[in-house]
Amino acid sequence: MTSLTASDRVSFPTVIIGPESGLAGDALRELWNRRELVFFLTWRDIKVRYKQTAIGFLWAILQPAMTMLIFSFVFGRLAKVPSEGVPYFVFAISGIVPWSFFSTALTQSSNSLVSNAPLLSKIYLPRLSLPLSSVLSTLVDFSLAFCLMLVIMFSRGIYPDARAIWMLPLFCLAAFCMALGAGLWLSAVNVKFRDVRYAVPFLIQTWMFCTPIAYPSSLVPERWRLLYELNPMVGVVDGFRLALLGIGSFSLYKFGVLLIVSSGLLITGCLYFLKQERQFADVI
Repeated sequence: MTSLTASDRVSFPTVIIGPESGLAGDALRELWNRRELVFFLTWRDIKVRYKQTAIGFLWAILQPAMTMLIFSFVFGRLAKVPSEGVPYFVFAISGIVPWSFFSTALTQSSNSLVSNAPLLSKIYLPRLSLPLSSVLSTLVDFSLAFCLMLVIMFSRGIYPDARAIWMLPLFCLAAFCMALGAGLWLSAVNVKFRDVRYAVPFLIQTWMFCTPIAYPSSLVPERWRLLYELNPMVGVVDGFRLALLGIGSFSLYKFGVLLIVSSGLLITGCLYFLKQERQFADVI
């Protein structure tokens, strides 16, 4: 039996599967062409979240309801925080619902790459689909909590303001863009630095107290108002209350901050994510 020499051995080509280019337009086109994958990843995240739970999707209603009751007792009854002329529990739930969507979406998307490490290292798929599906999956919780909020409002004879309700989708879209944009930044950084997993809960907790969920924006002193409203979630929460309850105010300054920050986070987050994605499988 003769052995093969180096010149007799057959060399096989190396095939590298990856994105066509690093351009954002090509990445978004690829993401659209594989939208079925995004759908299945979203559905998988929804099923995994409530797998082996006793009450399943009822957690999406129970969590904001319990938070509303705690806020109503602590801030409404004990601290006597004003609620702009509506029952405090209605005031509280109108801030809790958009905030819960944003905070949950940000937490899920920031961990989306690390939690799918085996998937990233074994096959190629549009990396953008992972944080995107994480944010999309939280829309189910948001829809259920939103229905709870409407039931509470209607039970107290409070109905959305017909002159402002048309703005509600804009505030939902802004919250979605901010959660996805920040999630793209944090998920890419989380691949290299796992400190992100510990920093995100602290960030969300601090951000919550800087957002008018348990208190109205009118309590903030006038001299700090412009600085305070640089927080884009102030515009989202105040916009929700204006569109649904007809209370509070919404200035062009808030709208400008909301537009610039939400679009800026989404664009820069997408560009940074695409710049780093070639290293994900090697580093993670």
